[in-house]
This record gives sequence, structure tokens and C-alpha cells, in this order.
Amino acid sequence: MGRFSVEFAVANNRDVVGLPVGSPVLERVKHVLLSGVVDTGAARLVLPQHVVDELHLQIEGETTVRYADHRREKRPLVSNVWLQLLGRHGVFSAVVEPARSDALIGAIVLEELDLLIDPATQLLYPREPDSILTEIE
Repeated sequence: MGRFSVEFAVANNRDVVGLPVGSPVLERVKHVLLSGVVDTGAARLVLPQHVVDELHLQIEGETTVRYADHRREKRPLVSNVWLQLLGRHGVFSAVVEPARSDALIGAIVLEELDLLIDPATQLLYPREPDSILTEIE
């Protein structure tokens, strides 16, 4: 499908939960704007170490990652990552990559925010323009 970059914001959800309902998060809490590679072949959100440090995200454990060259490494896992992309937001866990300079946005984030990829234009777009659609059988 190819990979492409998007701009998005992240904050520490521990800071966000203290805001009054309806408060504009990006105006009220410390956040980081960064570039992320959209990769549907990846499952999780991956953040660079410098973003984790800047937002004081807490390490909650570790996970094993497998790289494209089939190496396996243990990496820290953080939780409570508030993420905003295309006007939609959610709270996610993220793998921490010490040497990475950009983020990686995997399928879990795209599914949760109900975002689709147009392969011809390499753009993200919401499935429903006004709300996240949840399908239930």
C-alpha cells in the first residue's frame, strides 16, 4: 500500500483528564506536534523517546518488537497517550523507540479513529465526516 506521513498532536492524557468538559485540549495542556508515518502493516503507535520524555509519559511495561529485518528487541511501552489526528482524538498505548525521530501510526489508531486510507492519493480521511462510526452485529 505504501507509507506516507501525516501531522498530528500528542499529549499526556493524565493532563487532559483534569480539564473541564469541552475545553480545547491543545490550548490548555502541553502537547507535541509531530510527523508520523502511516503504516497499515504496523499494529501499534510508536513514539520517539524525546516525545515520551517531553510529555512525561510513564513507562507501563515492555513489549517485544520485530523489525523488518526480523530482529527482535524489547522496548518500553507507555500508556495514556492522548492523540489528535484529523480532528479526532483517542487515548492509546505506544511503543517507545529511542533512536526514532518520527512516529509510526499503525492500524489500531486508524481503526479507533475510524480513518480510511485512499491509496491513490495517499491521504487519510474519515469514513463518516461528522462522527466515528461503530459497527455492531
